[in-house]
Amino acid sequence: MLLPERCAACGALIRGEGGALCPACFGGLKFVQGPVCDRCGWPEPAVGGCLRCRPGGPIRRHRFALVYGDAAALLVQRFKYSDRPDLAPRLAAWMARAGADLLAEADVIAPVPIHWTRLFKRQFNQSAELARHLSALSGTPWETRAIGRIRATPPQARLGSHAERRNNVRAAFRPRAGLDLGGKTVLLIDDVVTTGATAEACAAELLRAGAGAVDLLTVAAAERTP
Repeated sequence: MLLPERCAACGALIRGEGGALCPACFGGLKFVQGPVCDRCGWPEPAVGGCLRCRPGGPIRRHRFALVYGDAAALLVQRFKYSDRPDLAPRLAAWMARAGADLLAEADVIAPVPIHWTRLFKRQFNQSAELARHLSALSGTPWETRAIGRIRATPPQARLGSHAERRNNVRAAFRPRAGLDLGGKTVLLIDDVVTTGATAEACAAELLRAGAGAVDLLTVAAAERTP
C-alpha cells in the first residue's frame, strides 16, 4: 500500500496508469488475434493450410493468449519465479478469452504438476493457480491432483531440442492412484509451451487414466519453425 506499483514485466514504476504492466510493456505483448488453426491455435495463414501442426500426438487442440517473447516472456518469468501469484487472475482472464471454445467443451480442468521439491522452493504451482482462476471464471471443475510429478527433472528451459525435452520428462508423471476420468474431456493448463514435450507427457497420462480427449490451454506459446 505504501510503495508505488512496479511493472510486472520490466520493473519500471507505474505512475498512476493502473494495471500490472507499464504502457510500453503492454504495447509489446503480441496477443493472438483473428481466426486460428483449430488444432494448434496459431493464426491461420491467408492462403493454404496450417504449416505448424504436427500429426498425431496426445493433445487434441491447443489455445494460447500470447506469443512468447520479449514482454510476454518477462511477464511469465516474473509470475513463476518472482513470487507474483497475484498475476494469475489477469493471465487467466486472457487465457479464458483465447480458449473460450475449449473451456466450453471441457468437463474438468487439470494443471501441469510440479515436483514437490520445486513446490517447496517456489511455494506455489503457477499452473494450478491459473487452473483455479479459470475454474472460477468458467464454472468448470478443476482437479488439482489429477496427475503428479513423480520424478524431479532439470528445467526444460535449459534443454534445446524437442528430443532432449521429451527424454527429460519421460516417466516423470503419473495419474493419481485410482483416478478414472471416464471418457471426460480434460483441459490441461500450463503457463508456456515451447516444444510441447511436457504437455504431451501429461496428456498421455491423462489419456491412460481414461480421458476421452485432452485439450491444452496456456498463457503463451513460443514461435517454432513450421
